[in-house]
Amino acid sequence: MGRNGTVAKVVLAVACAAGAVLALADVQTPARVFLTPLFLLVVPGAAVAGLLRDRDPLATFTVGAAASLTINVLLAEAMLLFDAWSPRAGVATIGVLGFFLLVIRLLYRRQAPVEQGAGSR
Repeated sequence: MGRNGTVAKVVLAVACAAGAVLALADVQTPARVFLTPLFLLVVPGAAVAGLLRDRDPLATFTVGAAASLTINVLLAEAMLLFDAWSPRAGVATIGVLGFFLLVIRLLYRRQAPVEQGAGSR
């Protein structure tokens, strides 16, 4: 990936982090309307897509988007079911889940199996 792709990833990460901070600090600003949903949609999808190593980019994007929507809907349903609706708790939960999936990704990449040659026994 070139420099433009890296810059786009950094800008997206900063925007997502800003959305989380605005929601957790309960700052009322027009930017919160755009940045917090961006955080809620991007973080779970990017975390799940990161676990899919060496896959087709379209398939990775599709699985990440589906996982993001599924995680957010299940979290919202659970919060409504238990009468514990809180936007701040939802953002915190998504953040913790994203961090947990990042740790799994880092551990998984470190323990990737070593391929053996065809002639070795």
